[in-house]
Amino acid sequence: MAPLGDSTNIAEEVMVAEAEKRPVSTIVIIIAMQTEALPLVTKFQLSEDLDSVFPKGVPWVRYHGLYKDLHINIIWPGKDGVLGVDSVGTISASLVTYASIQALQPDLIINAGTAGGFKAKGASIGDVFLACDVAFHDRRIPIPVFDQYGICAKQTFPTPNILKEVQLKVGKLSTGDSLDMSPHDEAAIIANDATVKDMEGAAVAYVADLFSVPAIFIKAVTDIVDGEKPTAEEFLQNLVAVTAALDQSVTQVVDFISGKSISEL
Repeated sequence: MAPLGDSTNIAEEVMVAEAEKRPVSTIVIIIAMQTEALPLVTKFQLSEDLDSVFPKGVPWVRYHGLYKDLHINIIWPGKDGVLGVDSVGTISASLVTYASIQALQPDLIINAGTAGGFKAKGASIGDVFLACDVAFHDRRIPIPVFDQYGICAKQTFPTPNILKEVQLKVGKLSTGDSLDMSPHDEAAIIANDATVKDMEGAAVAYVADLFSVPAIFIKAVTDIVDGEKPTAEEFLQNLVAVTAALDQSVTQVVDFISGKSISEL
């Protein structure tokens, strides 16, 4: 007779294997900015959840509805209650990912958003990437093993069939809580071998991994980090146009997912 712990692990493995064979039913799409989210809300004909599944008082917004055979949930962290700007960054991303998993039990998480790209790694304005790896670049803990914990490098859920069907570039994603790039950040991003940098991805990946929920990361390039223009200026200049490219790619990915199981992605 197998020890109790072994039996529990076997049962969990069987459940995961069965889940991977079922058609995907519920998708959570986590998007940091309202400008990025609203075109997809319109495309998928979603409605705002007025009777929120989230705790009372938080600014998090859920748009939901049925698209083809998929229950789509777009989660936007909302606006800061004091300053009125989008609640970007890793803290809000972690919180809404955790809350969404608890409330909605998704089969798949998609973190979609804009990002900075590196021309030295082949990125151009408007390119849309599917991240193959994620890591942090601003959690510096120069102590053995803690340094690896801070970087928290992870491979993302593999989706070879999506890449065959949808025209996306592939690259590594590095995450930090600043729009600009300090010399320390730059060194860490280079060490992470990143092609794109954002402010949410690795945080979403960390929480999704805790609960064994597959997650993919679709990032569209608004600014060239190693280019000539100031990052903030270039980001704002390209945000609307690049968001259109992002939304088109997300729609193509969701269309591909419809009717398929996790193992078929």
